[in-house]
Amino acid sequence: MGIDCLCAGILFADYNCAPVARMPKAGELVKTDHVRMTVGGCASNAALDLAKLGICVGVSGCVGKDVFGRFLFDELVAGGVDTAGLHQIDGIGTASSMVINVQGEDRRFISTPGANTRFTPEHIPADWVRQAKVIYVGGFLMMPGLETAAMRDLFRAARAAGTKTVLDVVLMGGEHYWKALDLLLPETDVFLPNDDESKLLTGLDDPIAQAERFRRSGAKTVVITQGSAGSVLVGDGLRLRAGVYPAEFVGGTGSGDAFDAGYIAGLLAGEDPAGCLRWGSALGASCVRAIGATESVFTRAEAEAFFAEHALAIENV
Repeated sequence: MGIDCLCAGILFADYNCAPVARMPKAGELVKTDHVRMTVGGCASNAALDLAKLGICVGVSGCVGKDVFGRFLFDELVAGGVDTAGLHQIDGIGTASSMVINVQGEDRRFISTPGANTRFTPEHIPADWVRQAKVIYVGGFLMMPGLETAAMRDLFRAARAAGTKTVLDVVLMGGEHYWKALDLLLPETDVFLPNDDESKLLTGLDDPIAQAERFRRSGAKTVVITQGSAGSVLVGDGLRLRAGVYPAEFVGGTGSGDAFDAGYIAGLLAGEDPAGCLRWGSALGASCVRAIGATESVFTRAEAEAFFAEHALAIENV
């Protein structure tokens, strides 16, 4: 079976705690209701979210030959994702994060990038590149093997064939950011950073100004997600500001990836930019209802029922 979306990028095994009342002091133990392992990482999260919507999706990335890697394989397969693009790498462990959720605060991460640092364009199945209507790379700037002319050429060839290219980033220290972005943004149809990442990258506070800076580097459409403040979209002759859908907040892990998946679902459905924002915002809102990155994300039937009951405020700016 062919795929409609290729999700390439970072794969993580997350160790999540239910929200605690406060961070422990040094040497102190703070109780939580439960701790469990969940799927994490932009590529695996987005792939599972898209599969929930009934979209044919394949994931490509690298894991270690360890229990965490086996866990990711099993969870992705169980979620209906094609894992033929996953590779087990010798001599390095699977990426993993400890996700600390504190009531009323944004989550905190302690992470090791692991096998993600070995991922290269050569790991991405060539037949998937030819088949996919959308190619999504999540976690760019954490994978030095993708900061290459080969990755630029893959995006360029895909766009020439009519495929949409979508890019998201994860910042994990370093001075290489703009060199890598200047290579890939000119071949990117939709760039989807959050406002914190955008501020670090551009030095600018205003999300519209951030988006315009990325557009000057070549991105066709830029969407800056802002958590509870909504999102802004800047494209050719278009500026939109979207609000948020109502949701009971439990944890924010994976909400940006869910937004990405929703936006991609909109692209695949032929939605206009405002429609893509609605899909992204709806999936992002559904994600925050649980501590895991994908467990509460809408199915297609749930999303359509949600749209029938809720409207998203979108204005031209």
